[in-house]
Amino acid sequence: MGLNDPQWGNKNGGGPPDLDDILRNLNRKLASLLGNKGGGPSGPGGEPPTHRNFGSSAGLIVVIVVLLWFASGFYIVDASQRGVVLRFGKYTESTMPGPRWHWPYPVESVELVNLSQVRTIEIGYRDNVKNKIPRESLMLTDDENIIDIQFAVQYFLKDPAAYLFNNRDPDQNVRQAAETAIREVVGKNKMDFVLYEGREQVAAETTKLMQGILDRYKSGILISKVTMQNAQPPQQVQAAFEDAVKAGQDRERQKNEGQAYANDVVPRAKGAAARLMQEAEGYKQSVIARAQGDSSRFKQILAAYNKAPRVTRERMYIDTMQQILSDTTKIMVDQKNSNNLLYLPLDKLIQSTNPDAASSSGTRPPGKSSAGKSSSKGVSQEEKDAAALRAPDTLLTRDRGDRP
Repeated sequence: MGLNDPQWGNKNGGGPPDLDDILRNLNRKLASLLGNKGGGPSGPGGEPPTHRNFGSSAGLIVVIVVLLWFASGFYIVDASQRGVVLRFGKYTESTMPGPRWHWPYPVESVELVNLSQVRTIEIGYRDNVKNKIPRESLMLTDDENIIDIQFAVQYFLKDPAAYLFNNRDPDQNVRQAAETAIREVVGKNKMDFVLYEGREQVAAETTKLMQGILDRYKSGILISKVTMQNAQPPQQVQAAFEDAVKAGQDRERQKNEGQAYANDVVPRAKGAAARLMQEAEGYKQSVIARAQGDSSRFKQILAAYNKAPRVTRERMYIDTMQQILSDTTKIMVDQKNSNNLLYLPLDKLIQSTNPDAASSSGTRPPGKSSAGKSSSKGVSQEEKDAAALRAPDTLLTRDRGDRP
């Protein structure tokens, strides 16, 4: 009869069940499991169990306990974990993900270590950058300035056995290694470099130095990333530091303006110098070409002079006079065997022979004033010279034999 039977306790005068009956029923079930159908002589009312039946029951119980003890050795390792097996407290092996078995307690035990979990340590602050820890955050730079730095370190586990047995307090070990590394890196650099352009480089060097320290300790820890949360001067000198920063910015601005002015003036000066050099080179080439042309023409004239000296002299004389008289408006002629000096006003003669050309050129006719009236002095000297020029013997007098 089960304990949940609603009729339980109604038999035998409503009292509790007989323990002997319960034991006999249990013995019969165990005997049936072990192959003893009868389990010894028994009557309709049942008989007391024998010593053999009690021994069989105890053996079955021992077997069940042993099976349960062996079953307690099964365990499962997740994909992100590693199992560390300890035999009587000593490291034996590390197991990979999957179902595993080890000798149950107290022979062996298993520690499951999560390798993919990202662990974070804060240096210089706790939970919030405003909650500073001055003992960790204040550091001295190479130029003897004090700066306040807060940063966080993220790390994984790469060796579960080393992590469990070589670290008494892993987080504290990481914090001390991080503080040691950052102080060494900051102490080798200037304040401006740490605060501004070199923050990424400082973080990278700190990561490398921390990993070296933890590897020497065989901590089984892999540094993932060092993140600079805040870097600034101490609060006591913040105002003076801001003034220094503004002065530095003004200096950089003036340097940039000077560089911009230099970039504008220097190319222009170089261009002017290049232009002058090109002009000088062009003048040089023109002079050389003209000299070579004059030399070639002189050689040609010399060859022609050797062939016909008289004709060449006359031709040279005519060309020279034409070149000289082409820009001359007044000519003075000294006649041979005469004391008279002949004056030829060519511009006046041209105006008198061609008044339309004179009017179109804007030249006033001779003998007229600027107001269009006759000159008050009577006949001018130019008119006298023009009248003398009309004499036929004067115009026709020309001795070619006296020319050189």
